[in-house]
Amino acid sequence: MNKNKVISPFKPASHQHQKCLKSAIDAAKKHCELSGLRLTPIRQRVLELVWQNHEPVKAYDILDNLKKGKSSSAPPTVYRALDFLQDEGLVHKIESLNAYVGCNNPKELHNSQFFICDDCGAVAELDDVDIRELLQKKAHRFGFRIADEMVEIKGQCKECHESGV
Repeated sequence: MNKNKVISPFKPASHQHQKCLKSAIDAAKKHCELSGLRLTPIRQRVLELVWQNHEPVKAYDILDNLKKGKSSSAPPTVYRALDFLQDEGLVHKIESLNAYVGCNNPKELHNSQFFICDDCGAVAELDDVDIRELLQKKAHRFGFRIADEMVEIKGQCKECHESGV
């Protein structure tokens, strides 16, 4: 078993996003069904809006999109849906951006390392045990106990780099 996994790579411009979106919604439905949870219509719609593209999306942008669809949703509704989706591993919060991205691996509890493109906003996700072990080792040297690990690395994705953006 490979202990280091690319959970979600950067998507090429030719990426067929509709298949990706459908797969994410189907996985969420199955996950909720197996866990005895309800993927309510608002939770599903919020998940769809997070998966609308592969860039982090802010809660208020989700709220604006819900209102365009004639929903009377308020901020607490969106935040409750996002909390549920995050608790179930269906989305991740990118803390430095205060925004959310979908997770391709909701079945497995994992720590994440994110690569965030400053130019196009795309995000790639890793679950790299070597990075986690190194952080644990370094933390131990300080007598520090890690409670939660979220690594966010900003830079430029391959497509933006190659296009000279």
